[in-house]
Amino acid sequence: MGAAHSASEEVRELVGKTGFSSDQIEQLHRRFKQLSGDQPTIRNLRKGPSGLADEISFEDFLTIMAYFQPIDTAMDEEQVQLCRREKLRFLFHMYDSDSDGRITLEEYRNVVEELLSGNPHIEKDSARSIADGAMMEAASICVGQMEPDQVYEGITFDDFLKIWQGIDIETKMHVRFLNMETMALCH
Repeated sequence: MGAAHSASEEVRELVGKTGFSSDQIEQLHRRFKQLSGDQPTIRNLRKGPSGLADEISFEDFLTIMAYFQPIDTAMDEEQVQLCRREKLRFLFHMYDSDSDGRITLEEYRNVVEELLSGNPHIEKDSARSIADGAMMEAASICVGQMEPDQVYEGITFDDFLKIWQGIDIETKMHVRFLNMETMALCH
């Protein structure tokens, strides 16, 4: 009884902290166990400044996934904008690896190369060109026409907000929970 009570209390705390329902937490826990190979943590693919791989616990996993919750239809416009800003800040921090408040060309190249590294048809030089082109476009959006000798220092969070203006991130950046019983019938 004590362990079951403790587990249900932990789930209630996670519901309050993340906004997921207990059923959603259960589904995410099953997925976490698949990803971790039934281990208590998932090793992060990105290396930290120390050179050691980070490990993500289930609670950390839920906290990250909470950024990807769909917009609640009961939210007013101000709440939707706040949610949008939080999602974009989370995304910004994924690129800003040194946490200096600016995404440099090198940081952006690293992320693009990492994302495209699994595609055997895209070479590292191509990924680098994609990142360079995207950074040039970001500069034109944020700074406008630049002088030939002008250097773009990188994307600030305000620049990042400008870049994403008009893009419906609220519906594109979210988790969908599928009916797992139906999914089981497909395999």
